[in-house]
Amino acid sequence: MPEVIFNGPEGRLEGRYHHNGGKGAPAALVLHPHPKHGGTMNNKVTYNLYQAFCAHGFSTLRFNFRGVGRSQGVFDGGIGELSDAATALDWLQTQNPDAASFWISGFSFGGWLAMQLLMRRPELEGFIVVSPPANMYDFNFLAPCPRSGLIIQGDQDSIVEEPSVSQLVNKLDSQRNISIDYRVVRGADHFFRSSMDELTGHMTDYLADNIAEIRKRGQLRPDKKRRQMVKSPAADSSAP
Repeated sequence: MPEVIFNGPEGRLEGRYHHNGGKGAPAALVLHPHPKHGGTMNNKVTYNLYQAFCAHGFSTLRFNFRGVGRSQGVFDGGIGELSDAATALDWLQTQNPDAASFWISGFSFGGWLAMQLLMRRPELEGFIVVSPPANMYDFNFLAPCPRSGLIIQGDQDSIVEEPSVSQLVNKLDSQRNISIDYRVVRGADHFFRSSMDELTGHMTDYLADNIAEIRKRGQLRPDKKRRQMVKSPAADSSAP
């Protein structure tokens, strides 16, 4: 999990990057939760998203938004952070010019930004979003949603209430040629504190179901060492 530093809109951005050397391997970008509530790239949900993609053969990047960790700059209410995410995707593309597919993923605030980037970058072919804050932010920009994907939500989430996410999913899923796989984790709070294994299972199941099509376009080499999804002892659990 090498540390990487790359230039962002307001200075350097700090990240962690796993490269899959297989020809045509897909690539994924993972976005962390709200910086003002303790969100970093080491958040447990963010970390496990990252590991799920790595385990299924993706070259994967997670990074700290501006003002977080060693990333330079100050919080910009989502506008600057979206620019950070676009720059991170540019960097990921330069490292993987022959990638068979590019995906986007994010948790909470990071999920909101992930869906915005999905609208702006047609090369993004799939997404996994956890607890998108549909009760806090406007998702009307998804009209129409350009890609199908997976949304995961806890039914005991007191920060992002499940009915608001369900309403968003119904709106997206009703669009032509779009299929949203919506999975509700029973008993899970916003941070999936007691449900991380189930959350991870949904991520890995979805990627396993969708990887065959990607394999047709590249010589995908799964990273078997990451299949067990061992959690980092340094991972943070908080931050919406």
